[in-house]
Amino acid sequence: MQNNSQLPLTGIRVVDFGQQIAGPAVAMVLADLGATVVHIDPPAGPQWDHPANAILHRNKSCLRLDLKTDAGLQQALTLIDQADVVIESFRPGVMQRLGLDFVRLRQARPELITLSVPGFASNDELRREWKATEAVVAATSGAYTDMGFNRVLMGLNPSFSPLPLGSSYAVSLAASAVVMALLAREKSGRGDNIEVPVAAALMEGLSYNSIVIDGLPERYKTMREKEIEYRRANNIEMDLSYEALQEYLDPFYRTYECADGRMFYCVCPSHRNHAKRCLQVLGIYEELLVEGLPEVKDLHLPISEWDGETSIGVYPLPKKWADIISAKMKKAFLTRTSEEWGRIFGEGQIPGAPHRTTQEWVNSEHSNAAGLIIEVDDPEYGVMKQPGPLAWLEGLAEPMLRPRPRRNVSFDEALSLLQSLATHTDYAALRAKAPAAKASWLDGLRVLDLTNVIAGPHSGTFLTRFGAQVTKLDPVTPLYDPLIGTLFTFQCGMGKQSALVDITTDEGREVFNRLVRSVDLVLINAPERQMKPLGLDHDSLQAINPGVLFCRLDCLGGPRIGPKSNYIGYDDIVQANSGIMSRFGGPATPEEHAHLGTLDVNCGFAAGLGMAVALYHKLKTGEVTRARTSLSAVTNFAQLPFAFDYERRAPFDEPSGREALGNHALSHFYRTEDGWIFLDASPAELEKLEAIEDLGGIGQAQDRAEFLRAAFAKAPSAYWIEVLHEVDIAAAQPLAIETLREWYSREADGTVRIDGGSYAFSIYRDHPSGHCITQIDHYAIRPREAAIKAVSPTERFGHSTRRILSQVGYSEPAIDSMIERGVAGLGWGKEFLPS
Repeated sequence: MQNNSQLPLTGIRVVDFGQQIAGPAVAMVLADLGATVVHIDPPAGPQWDHPANAILHRNKSCLRLDLKTDAGLQQALTLIDQADVVIESFRPGVMQRLGLDFVRLRQARPELITLSVPGFASNDELRREWKATEAVVAATSGAYTDMGFNRVLMGLNPSFSPLPLGSSYAVSLAASAVVMALLAREKSGRGDNIEVPVAAALMEGLSYNSIVIDGLPERYKTMREKEIEYRRANNIEMDLSYEALQEYLDPFYRTYECADGRMFYCVCPSHRNHAKRCLQVLGIYEELLVEGLPEVKDLHLPISEWDGETSIGVYPLPKKWADIISAKMKKAFLTRTSEEWGRIFGEGQIPGAPHRTTQEWVNSEHSNAAGLIIEVDDPEYGVMKQPGPLAWLEGLAEPMLRPRPRRNVSFDEALSLLQSLATHTDYAALRAKAPAAKASWLDGLRVLDLTNVIAGPHSGTFLTRFGAQVTKLDPVTPLYDPLIGTLFTFQCGMGKQSALVDITTDEGREVFNRLVRSVDLVLINAPERQMKPLGLDHDSLQAINPGVLFCRLDCLGGPRIGPKSNYIGYDDIVQANSGIMSRFGGPATPEEHAHLGTLDVNCGFAAGLGMAVALYHKLKTGEVTRARTSLSAVTNFAQLPFAFDYERRAPFDEPSGREALGNHALSHFYRTEDGWIFLDASPAELEKLEAIEDLGGIGQAQDRAEFLRAAFAKAPSAYWIEVLHEVDIAAAQPLAIETLREWYSREADGTVRIDGGSYAFSIYRDHPSGHCITQIDHYAIRPREAAIKAVSPTERFGHSTRRILSQVGYSEPAIDSMIERGVAGLGWGKEFLPS
């Protein structure tokens, strides 16, 4: 039985009409954090008949209502009248047609917060009525087309992935939005009407795949990119085998076979120390030095000014040295098992991990010890291993690891439960005092951002659209090469002011202390073992600024300490270790999931949720807490349909490997006369398919896949989409992100296109980097009351150093002196993006 007494959302009442994954999962995240949730299904039960419903509805009281009857509708309205938050995830307009109009409900009770999570945006005139399944949204949003350099070189287009990425991003974004709306309501007395389209969430989650940098210098192109360009220019077929493709991968960013025949993923690119440690533990560093391995002191200089041809710590390495190093690394990895290398790398603070399946991840010692996987005694499946929390507060997480299993209740029981938690807050009085201005949820919040790479910086940028003022503090001498250190920040450094300070010096430490005193929250990505040495443990921070909040992201951390909690790592390491790569490429030939930042970006969103919860908890209780999430917590949500286990569970046999083009014959890619479509139907919809003249006989076909292959080949894609949509069958043509950019890009105009449908890109012709850059808008969260701000493009590192030092009390002569002595800096190189 869960003890909710300590949890931050205790007392918040949620009525959840959500179906499929996204809506119910948002309510589940809120329930994990202490909210009381009543879940309502239609009379026939959940629309998605899947064991994962046991996860989605834990901590919830469930009942069935027929909203198409007067009695059922009235009961639903009675429950809503007792709620703080109402959630739905149907197509736009469905709830209104059922008699549950969110606009009218909020007119009657302005403090109500409503959340809609449709597949496509309600203002997407073309797609709003489509049956927007996970795969239809992914196909339409470019997620299955040109799916990473590997698949392009292997000539596999389209590709398929069973990961519900759109919903996993939507869950983090929507849950964050609800908590921020709760936070704002405590001041204004007003709730909000929020929409988070899954398509828009997916585009934000895959933002690194849609960014275009005109005139990108050659130094940032990998061997794979150069090979793609060469083959296209010379009309050479894309036909590389998996084995041949491995030789186009950087030696510090690829899979190696070990002594036990299992695979190990090494992820040490772009960081000089990580690459050096890797070569040292493999026993080949000195050998490479003898062979003349060059070293460039300043990787942020233009290549024309380097003092050598390359260096470890550069990504990508030129082919000559990549081949030499890879050959030696292959031999070295064969000397130990994958598990042994995992321990050596982890304890040696080197990013790398053994490839494992999702079943192994769910049952691993670390996942269970750390609270990344928890046990729930479900009434249908018995003791069930399920994903742990998405985000949590240190010291308050223990009850989250003991969730109550889902339970069925009557209407009277549900109503009594909600009535027992009636709020005593006078929201009408708050509204009378607060102006009705269109403010942002986090106006006035000040954040000190100490993060690096993608996940951490993304969490800081996530807050800026809501009005937070974020100061990004980086070292004077960069730890990463310009690819990760600079290029990636074009996406995750937006909206921040940047300062460079060496906080390892006494003077730099005083700058840090002054900055901590000037903010409300400090943010970092790092393992726990680094907190005390950095002076970022709770006591040290409170001594500098009593009341300051803190948020930490890491790779393998959970609510409890596990054997790998202090291992460092990146997105790819968790992908490898949690089974994503074994599913995507197949267990024998694991492959990185095609999208850059697959887990990283969502970890940033989840940290946004954690920070919002910490702010809300402090406002309600005065308690100062430390918010937490990790890449490992996030991977469970990316794999929610698979990341569970119980006695007598069906085999872990979800679609995997490069040849998988769907879930089954009725949910699959098919060639048409002029292209491809993705059909996403279920056996229950065979009657609808039979009603289509050209598909008559599908119900009796012994081989449905062969029947559909033959039928779909006889007409163009547009015809099939039209006739399938006419009978309400989910289907879509796979689009390329390039096509979406062409259709939905506009000049950056200081607005966020939350009113422009499911897709919106901005073109920054005067980007601070000197390049013309096209990026996805920060547009997935769409409140009706609160303002969403268009944030500024990423500024050059150190651009605001002088201003920030001045703001915390330093004189111009003192600032000049610090810059002259290297305590502070104005940039990492001659150019923002080194050429």
